[in-house]
Amino acid sequence: MENERFEEVENELIPVAMQIILHAGNGRTKAQEAIKHAKVKEFEAARVCLKEAKDNIVLAHKSQTAVIQKEAAGMSYAPCLLFTHAQDHLMTISSEVSMTRDLIDLFELALTQ
Repeated sequence: MENERFEEVENELIPVAMQIILHAGNGRTKAQEAIKHAKVKEFEAARVCLKEAKDNIVLAHKSQTAVIQKEAAGMSYAPCLLFTHAQDHLMTISSEVSMTRDLIDLFELALTQ
């Protein structure tokens, strides 16, 4: 019976993991677009893309937080490799988005002098 419960819960984690991967991936795409704009001195467009990247990271983070809050409230989850991958994906791309902000600032400084 307990294995059945874990199986159900693991299945619940799969769509959440996919949402995290989707939104984080969209964030990465927008961050890459932001850098492309910055390279050609389109700094306003770069900042718009950066905002969209951050918004996607927030969506991914909210999905992850919902699972963490359930677990903190006593819900038990079986290990789910896809969810672990999604969390890794989110943290990596979160760092990329943070670095993108700095890159845009550096491009602006270097290309407008």
